[in-house]
Amino acid sequence: MKILADTCAWSLLLRRKKNAVLSGSEQAVLQSLTEAIRDGRVAVIGPIRQEVLSGIKDLAQFKGLRSALERFRDDQIETCDYVEAALLFNLCRSRGVECGSIDMLICAAAIRQQYAILTNDQGLLRCIAALRAEGMTIPAP
Repeated sequence: MKILADTCAWSLLLRRKKNAVLSGSEQAVLQSLTEAIRDGRVAVIGPIRQEVLSGIKDLAQFKGLRSALERFRDDQIETCDYVEAALLFNLCRSRGVECGSIDMLICAAAIRQQYAILTNDQGLLRCIAALRAEGMTIPAP
């Protein structure tokens, strides 16, 4: 199964300091992403690419990250994904769960394409749990 790796997963792989101490969940996400890349099962969408590249002050580091991501083509985001993201946002909000627009777009794209979402972002994980409680199918990685 393909996985849609969230920004935090890519950041663990590409942006963390090499001597950083990782938590157990961070190690698991990093290992899952590494395996998915090796197996050709990783998916990227444009908004995730943008988030990974945003906020980098050093131009050389930016170019290095951009180059590292170039081997992964963006999966298309369709108009229906944006509409579904709005619906998912409203569902989560009705359950008292605040979710970001990009997180909901990630969920919408993953649902349509039947991808798992790889993340350790607690906010996105709460959104995924709320959507599953509403009957949405978002496979675990």
